Amino acid sequence: MSEQTLSTFQNIPIGRLLRSSIQGCAVGCHLNQQTLPAFGDLLRIPLEPHLTIYGLVYDIHVDDDGLVRQLASTAGIRPEVIEDNRQNRNVPLEMSVAFVGYEQNGVITYLLPPHPPLTLDVIETCSTQDLLRFTHSCQLGYLRLLTNDPALPTAELLAVHLRAAMTAHADSDPEWQDHAIRAVIALLKDDPAQLINLLSALSAAEGGLND
Repeated sequence: MSEQTLSTFQNIPIGRLLRSSIQGCAVGCHLNQQTLPAFGDLLRIPLEPHLTIYGLVYDIHVDDDGLVRQLASTAGIRPEVIEDNRQNRNVPLEMSVAFVGYEQNGVITYLLPPHPPLTLDVIETCSTQDLLRFTHSCQLGYLRLLTNDPALPTAELLAVHLRAAMTAHADSDPEWQDHAIRAVIALLKDDPAQLINLLSALSAAEGGLND
């Protein structure tokens, strides 16, 4: 099976929940995983019965520990020592995820989930098909959850997420980009400063698409 097919159809477990709330969760991951998601990626938490929570990665950080501090202050540290520390130790990497909706019995709802997931629940990457379903051209209500949360880096988060969605929809729905931009403009029409910041970030993301 090709890498393209995997990214299109397969959900890959990438970590487990450390803590959660109705609005989001923190996830512990292993640093050397090749499937580590990026800022703005859409993830899913499959729960039972027939409930899946969706969220966007809005922060990623690597914590230090005693050994890391010692190595960082060592002069002339060899590259193989750094690589061994990264690959063979359980380096603490944590992601923060903002919930943007959930799916129950096959129906996607763009509201916060009915209850938070539990610690140690598995979180997975979303396939391209998941992203297409979640960001259907007529269903962008989840953007409201992102623009209403002052704790999120809204402009950058939306720009990166929308860039990925624009790429996914490019062939099947070329009008998706204009529809999404109109939706965020409507949401932020009473907050001109945030709107200008967001449009600037979107312009930068669109420039990246055209490179």
